Amino acid sequence: MKKFNLPKKMRAVVTYGPGDYRLEELPVPSPKAGEVLIKVDHAGVCASDAKCFYGAKHFWGDETRDGYCQPPITAGHEFAGLVVALGDGAEEKHGVRVGDMVVAEQIIPCGRCRYCITGRYWMCLLHDIFGFRQSVPGSWAEFMILPAASRIYKLPDGMSGREAAVIEPLACSIHAVQRAEIQLGDVVVVAGAGTLGLGMLAAAKLRGPSLLISIDPREYRLRAAEKMGADLVLNPRKEDVVSKVRELTGGCGCDVYIDATGYADSVLPGLLMLRKLGTFVEYGVFAEPATIDWTIIGDMKELNIHGAHLAPYTFPLAIDYIHRGVIDVSNIVTHELPLEKYPEALKMVHEAKESIKVLLRP
Repeated sequence: MKKFNLPKKMRAVVTYGPGDYRLEELPVPSPKAGEVLIKVDHAGVCASDAKCFYGAKHFWGDETRDGYCQPPITAGHEFAGLVVALGDGAEEKHGVRVGDMVVAEQIIPCGRCRYCITGRYWMCLLHDIFGFRQSVPGSWAEFMILPAASRIYKLPDGMSGREAAVIEPLACSIHAVQRAEIQLGDVVVVAGAGTLGLGMLAAAKLRGPSLLISIDPREYRLRAAEKMGADLVLNPRKEDVVSKVRELTGGCGCDVYIDATGYADSVLPGLLMLRKLGTFVEYGVFAEPATIDWTIIGDMKELNIHGAHLAPYTFPLAIDYIHRGVIDVSNIVTHELPLEKYPEALKMVHEAKESIKVLLRP
C-alpha cells in the first residue's frame, strides 16, 4: 500500500458568519476507525455556497427558525480527492485504498431514522452535510476527513480531478430529471443554465424529448446550453418566454418544467407555461420565499409538483456518464482558482457575469 508523508498543518477556509470567511491554518486531521483522509484535488463553489456567504435565511435562519449552517466550519461540499490515509477498517468498509481518487456524497446519513432504514437516506432526519455542519468540515481545505458513514465512490483511472469535481452537481441534476418522469416526445423546459441546469439539459436529452428548451437571462450561459443539448434557448429579458412556449406547443404549454434557477421569480412563469396535468420540478435554494396563486396548481391545471433534493443513488450514473463521454462536462467548468482566491470565486458565482462552475485548487 502506498504511504504519504503528511504535513502537520493545512490551509482551510472557515465559515464564521455571513460575509465572514477566513483562510486559516489548521491541523491536518487523522482518520479514526472507518474514516478516510483525502488530499483535496479540486473543490467546487456551489451557488448555495455563495448564498450562504451572502446571508440567505435558509443558511442563517431568522426569528422563526434556525439556519442550516453551524459555524465555525470549513466550507465546501463539492470535491474530488486522493486517499492519503485510512482509519482502521476503512479499506474494507469503503472499498478504497491509499492512492485512489474518490468522491463522496455531500450528505452523511445517520442510518437509523425512518428515512434511512427505508432506503431514503437523502431525507435523513439526523444527517450531517459537508461544509455546513460542525461535525463534518468541508472541502475548501488541503485535506479533509470522510466520516465512516460517508457514501464514498472510487473513480475510474484517468478521470481528471477537474471532471470529478463536477460529479456531485451532475448527480443532483440527474436526480431532478428522474423526478421529472420525462416521457418520449415530451416538451421539456429547464429554467436556469448554471451548473445544475446544464447538467439537467444533458440528462434530459437522454430521455428523448421532442423539444428541449433552456431559459436563462445570460447569453453566455445560453450558448453553453446549446452545447449541452438544448434544441432552443430563450432569454426572458428579450422575449415573453411563457407566450413563446405556448406558441410552440399549440397553446397547450410544455409537459415538464424543471426549475434550476435558485430565484423565486422563476416559479410563476413555470406554472403558467406548463400544460394542464404537466409536471413541475423544483430544484433550488431560494434566497427569499416564492409567493404564487395555488389555484393554478389545483383548480386550473391539476399539476404534478415534485421537489428534488440532493443526489440519491445517482453518483454512479454521473461517474459513468462522465467517464464514457455520454455527458461532456468540459463546457460547465469555466474557472479554476487557487484556494486563497475564494473571495473572488464567491463573488464570481454570486454575480454570474461570466462564470458557470468555479473550482478551487487547495
